[in-house]
Amino acid sequence: MQEPTAADLERLHTEDGREGDHALARVLALVRFLRVRCPWDAKQTPQTLRPYLLEEAHEVADAIRAGDDGDLSGELGDLLLNVAFQIVLAEERGAFGAADVVEALEAKMEARHPHVYGDADAPPDWESLKAAERESADDPFHGVPAGLDPLSRAARVQERMAGFGFDWPDLAGPVEKVREETAELEHAAAEDASAPPGPAAPPRIGEAGPEVVDEVGDLLFAVVNASRWAGAHPANALLGAVEKFERRCRRMIELAESRGLEWKGADLATLDAVWEEVKADE
Repeated sequence: MQEPTAADLERLHTEDGREGDHALARVLALVRFLRVRCPWDAKQTPQTLRPYLLEEAHEVADAIRAGDDGDLSGELGDLLLNVAFQIVLAEERGAFGAADVVEALEAKMEARHPHVYGDADAPPDWESLKAAERESADDPFHGVPAGLDPLSRAARVQERMAGFGFDWPDLAGPVEKVREETAELEHAAAEDASAPPGPAAPPRIGEAGPEVVDEVGDLLFAVVNASRWAGAHPANALLGAVEKFERRCRRMIELAESRGLEWKGADLATLDAVWEEVKADE
């Protein structure tokens, strides 16, 4: 089957267009309008807008997490404005335009979907396909954003090496590695001279010695690997666990106060009993 040209792709994708799609083009026109008429917009550069782009992306993610479609619509608009701003700034410096961005995206999606645009019977292995795209690069981690949150970055670099065949054969490997790193952390913590003696309160975050910090990093990296092999995104999984912990703690406090318990000074056994009730209710 002959590969579709850029014109073929445009025609194919236009067939699935809907009324109102042209509204996206108005965002570019909006930015051009503001660049001419607003001093603040006129002085912006790709670098000055970068923090806003990152902030808006996080706010979109928060709206998705909350399941708030009304909020999501507004946040997507803010993010779209930032994307359009970068395109218009690129136009102004003669780097590229909107058509270049879309055509490059179409070409990339065509290459990654041979089962849609070509003769393949099934979707390709995602990581192997991306590894093939990066074969010309000397650094296997080229393109992994330095600004990714650590959990996502760990998963991404693990996926990169997996695409080259450097990976566990199954989930049992990373799970066993978690056990190994847990034992090493316990040993390092026991030997840490900076740790307070006896069963006192744990040290404050940031007070651990370098060996403990190193072992904690290894353990977290191993857990990310296990999460990846289990098919769960580690950042999403951890966020869900944090929110669950917060929800259960709030409910535990409510129950304790409804029973006249001073939860701030209660012993662990008392609070743990209420905690187990909250878990059972859920």
